[in-house]
Amino acid sequence: MILSPGEVDMLRKLGQIPFLPAVRRIDDATPYYLEDDDYSKEEYSLILQCLEKRQLISLDFDRPLSGTYQNADAYPIRGSFALTERGQQVLEIIEIQGV
Repeated sequence: MILSPGEVDMLRKLGQIPFLPAVRRIDDATPYYLEDDDYSKEEYSLILQCLEKRQLISLDFDRPLSGTYQNADAYPIRGSFALTERGQQVLEIIEIQGV
């Protein structure tokens, strides 16, 4: 499995913080991560979608995190995402191999 640098970065973030906030619009199921500006919101959206498709993260809009969501006024649907067991295994391989 070949991961983009953005996907690796996101897996590493999830290795440090188990749950991260995700947002979306009412009329659009596209997930966004707005907490960092290392990538654009569109790039983060693609990263989340790719990681979810590969079953490395799970996105859950039924479980929002407590607290405020940064820059999320236009995104009323709030949720979270986390590593799956498979994602944890891939992250461990990345860390061992030093990718």
